[in-house]
Amino acid sequence: MSSIGTGYDLSASTFSPDGRVFQVEYAMKAVENSSTAIGIRCKDGVVFGVEKLVLSKLYEQGSNKRIFNIDRHVGMAVAGLLADARSLSEVAREEASNFRSNYGHDIPLKHLSERVAMYVHAYTLYSAVRPFGCSFILGSYDQDDGPQLYMVDPSGISYGYWGCAIGKAKQAAKTEIEKLQMKDMTCRELVKEVAKIIYIVHDEVKDKSFELELSWVGEVTNGRHELVPKDIREEAEKYAKDSLEEEDDSDEDNM
Repeated sequence: MSSIGTGYDLSASTFSPDGRVFQVEYAMKAVENSSTAIGIRCKDGVVFGVEKLVLSKLYEQGSNKRIFNIDRHVGMAVAGLLADARSLSEVAREEASNFRSNYGHDIPLKHLSERVAMYVHAYTLYSAVRPFGCSFILGSYDQDDGPQLYMVDPSGISYGYWGCAIGKAKQAAKTEIEKLQMKDMTCRELVKEVAKIIYIVHDEVKDKSFELELSWVGEVTNGRHELVPKDIREEAEKYAKDSLEEEDDSDEDNM
């Protein structure tokens, strides 16, 4: 039974006869039109990588970032509508801040992701509001729980992961992530693989230039979420480009 164009997609509070909420599906489509973001958890931390498309040569380098600091131990990578993502990052910061003022210690990531997911879900229940057009990945590290990684989508579902991808090339990125032995890797090893995956899934035909954003949280940063230092990022980008060239050369040899 097809319900497209029959009025069931006019409100987020209306189910179609076959049990779908079209406004939420459209929000997920907005995420799929966005540049790719990935998060991978390893034995001593979490690494984020984002393919930030540069739509104009006039943009200042480093503007419109897609990786946010939520708390000193929590990072967030987003895909979808950036304005919606910024709004949700503020909600997450407020939740983390309130938890610390009430309980006197850092918020556990499972609790934070569930709280923000509840907020996102509330925007799928009423006809007066629209769902958020973004998905986001949350990662943290602490001494008690170790590294943790969660992903929240526009429907308000929160899942825990070892590695996940969101955005237009999420399927290709997931395939590459599944090849990794991330449980045995450190952050320093993983940051090269994350850069490599972003370079592999980038579509050079449709999207010409992009900026690679990398951040990490783990033992290497003493549990603080930070952008990857410039020298390590450049080394990771060099490794990614070299790996791509080697794969291209081997493909040509096989032909």
